[in-house]
Amino acid sequence: MDVPTTAPLPTHADARSVEACAPLKLVLVIPTLCEAGNIGGLLRHIRSVLDPQGIPYEIVVVDDDSPDGTGDAVSAIAREDARVRLIVRKGERGLSGAVLDGWRNTSADVLGVMDADLQHPPELLPQLYNAVAAGRDLAIGSRYTPGGDLGGWNPMRRLLSTAAVWATWPLQRRRLRAKDPMSGFFMVRRRCVEGIEFQRTGFKLLLEILVRARLGSVEEVPFVFGSRFRGASKANMRVAIDYGRLLARLYRGKYGFRRSTVLGVGLGR
Repeated sequence: MDVPTTAPLPTHADARSVEACAPLKLVLVIPTLCEAGNIGGLLRHIRSVLDPQGIPYEIVVVDDDSPDGTGDAVSAIAREDARVRLIVRKGERGLSGAVLDGWRNTSADVLGVMDADLQHPPELLPQLYNAVAAGRDLAIGSRYTPGGDLGGWNPMRRLLSTAAVWATWPLQRRRLRAKDPMSGFFMVRRRCVEGIEFQRTGFKLLLEILVRARLGSVEEVPFVFGSRFRGASKANMRVAIDYGRLLARLYRGKYGFRRSTVLGVGLGR
């Protein structure tokens, strides 16, 4: 699929003028792998939440060639609603890469992502969008900010998650530190990430955005992490290894050691 050409980024003054006249367009990317049991209901739920808000949006489902009919379920909805699109990747896996591929195939002003497993509540989408529309560069659905919660996680999983967050603390910029840098539920202004090369492997794109994107402000919106409705979690040892590699690369970059090879492609032309 061809990547649309985007116009040069506006100046801050031009951007404020445009935003005052017209609402920002949102793209919501949903990476999928064997989510046939969830995706249809999720897409209907998202549209029922966003439609009354008057938000211009599109939903891009990036499927890693699922054998369970996930793509067919999305295609059926896309035939009824042109705002829903499907991208099928063959021979490639990885949530971060799927998100980047979805973002590259849109010219939307606000780039969003959420999981397909129903653990991220669509009801939070207007709050995240409104935070960006009001001037924030990045809005995060946060399990760690007051009012948020990890839901039904067992004590060991909570401990590992907390340790993973602590490991990011020295990497994050002091005045922009997020309490939930591991979240997979967020929206960011396109101009903040345009042209930056991000690691395609792994699940923790938000952390790299917090460290490397051109951000001036971050807002966290609390939510309670839900239970998976159908299907199996994608968390495994490979995810942990990819996270460790990302941390190592970000620490090398921040503290002046030799940079590792960048695995990724930038957004933009």
